[in-house]
Amino acid sequence: MGVPLGVGTAVYLVEIASDRVRKIISPAVDLLAGIPSIIYGFFGMVIIRPFVAQISDGLGFGALTAWFVLAIMIVPTITTLTMDALNSIPMGIREASYAMGATKWQTIYKVVLPAAKLGIVDAIVLGMGRAIGETMAVLMVVGNAPVIPSSIASPISTLTSQIALDMSYSSGLHRSALFGMGVVLFIISAALVGIVRLISKKRR
Repeated sequence: MGVPLGVGTAVYLVEIASDRVRKIISPAVDLLAGIPSIIYGFFGMVIIRPFVAQISDGLGFGALTAWFVLAIMIVPTITTLTMDALNSIPMGIREASYAMGATKWQTIYKVVLPAAKLGIVDAIVLGMGRAIGETMAVLMVVGNAPVIPSSIASPISTLTSQIALDMSYSSGLHRSALFGMGVVLFIISAALVGIVRLISKKRR
């Protein structure tokens, strides 16, 4: 949900919105990108959790609530980076498309987005990286139950939340398992960084 919303917002702001609208929304997006994750977690507990509880007949703590919170969290990151990618496309490419008789939507869909494809993928990967490494917001809404969930709305536990909860009192094999979780997260993060660097090299 966060990916299409973030990319769509960026396309609207760069290609469609008036200067007045852009001056209002762009600073708001930058502000949202700088909000601490615990604020998103609090928003999830107060606003999203009751909604999920109503539609799932549960307490609302679980994977679905965390999914909504993370989707909202990554929107500003994806939007900002996608805007940078779209703004890097020379205006001459758009003007050439218009000169060929293409409409604005045809130019956006068939010219601008393909030209900015690598930058958009870069934005998506970085947004997903933030979601994967998130701890506090997820910790507040996921339920922290280290069991196999029976449904998408059931309480679960994530690697980051489990490490944060258990590290202070763990010992022996338990502590080794937590370090193993940390290694897994490190490998995932390193892989995402590697993907971003490969994309950056292709863009050059």
